[in-house]
Amino acid sequence: MTKEEVIDLIRDAGFCMLATAEGKQPRVRPMMPYLTESNELLLALLGRSRTIQQAKANPQVELCFVDRKMWYCRIAGKATISEDKSKKQILWNNIPMLKQYFGGPDDPNFHLMTIDIQQVEAMTPHQKAPEIIEI
Repeated sequence: MTKEEVIDLIRDAGFCMLATAEGKQPRVRPMMPYLTESNELLLALLGRSRTIQQAKANPQVELCFVDRKMWYCRIAGKATISEDKSKKQILWNNIPMLKQYFGGPDDPNFHLMTIDIQQVEAMTPHQKAPEIIEI
C-alpha cells in the first residue's frame, strides 16, 4: 500500500478500534479519530472515560482501521491527553457525531487525546504479509 492509500483508508473508514492497556490487560474500544494534515490523530473522550487514566499510565496505544475491502492498517503511537482548544475545535468541526456527546469544544466533559504516530503497518487481502508505511 502507498502512503496515500493508507491516508484514504483512515479517512474513509470513519472509525477504528483503539487499544490501551490496563495493567497487563489490553482494552479495546471503537473510536472516531480525525487525521490532521500534519498526520496527527485526534480523538474526543468523555471526562469519565477510563481511556484517559489508561493513556496516562501507559501512553503507548494502537489503532486498527479496516475498510469494506478488508484492507487494514495498524497504527502504533504515543497518546497525550490535552486540553488544546485549537485541536478540540478541529475535531469538533470534522466529527459531526460529537454533537451527541458534547455541547461544544469548551464543554468541560470534552477531553482530547492526541496520538503521535510512530509506526504504520498496512496490508490488503492480496498481499502475503503486512508492510511498514511511512506517514
